[in-house]
Formats: sequence, C-alpha cells, structure tokens
Amino acid sequence: QVLLVESGGGLVQTGGSLRLSCAASGRTFSNYAMGWFRQAPGKEREFVAAINWSGGLTYYADSVKGRFTVSRDNARNLVYLQMNSLKPEDTAVYYCAASLLRRDLVVASTDYSYWGQGTQVTVSS
Repeated sequence: QVLLVESGGGLVQTGGSLRLSCAASGRTFSNYAMGWFRQAPGKEREFVAAINWSGGLTYYADSVKGRFTVSRDNARNLVYLQMNSLKPEDTAVYYCAASLLRRDLVVASTDYSYWGQGTQVTVSS
C-alpha cells in the first residue's frame, strides 16, 4: 500500500508560480516512477509530467513544457511540481501518482497504481 498526499495548491494570478509537493509513504519510494496529472471541470484527467525512479529522466505534456518542472527527493519521499508562468487553462485539480509496475517514465494513467487525493490549483485572469 502506498499513501500519497499532495499539498501546495491555491489561487494565483496569471503569470504566477506555485510548487506542488507529494509526500509518499508505505513502500520504498525510490522503487517506483512518479507522475503528475490534472483534471479540469468537465474534462478528462490528463497527463502533466513524469519522472523516473532516480529523477534522472523527466517528460512533460506539450502544454506545460518549458513552464513546469518535476523533481523528486528520494531521501525524503517527496516529489515536486514547480509551476511557473501559470495560465488560466492550468486551473485544475492536480494529482500525483505512483507506478509500482515500472521505474522508467510512465505516461499512461492506467500504468499508475496509486493516486493522491488531489490539490486544487486556480489561476485567475
């Protein structure tokens, strides 16, 4: 069992920044790949960013590339999503996820085994 808890969401103006954190517990954190997804009202959950087990590889959705940065601290069982130059279309509930099946970059939501409860990010125009 893996427990994921996100934090750091909030209300920010267009162009602002937020850093989301995801704390993991329950298993050896460095054994699995991590990812961030988001879901806006009335839309399906979409992939945002992925990071492999070591943190040496990352991958981003085109919509956030160059603005968001995913990182992890395996010693502290944390994964981060630094979000800069935020836009109103970034407004969504953001979820972190853990894949116990793979250690490389994971994009498909179906390859993730555990999910956090989500944190709301609202970007005002």
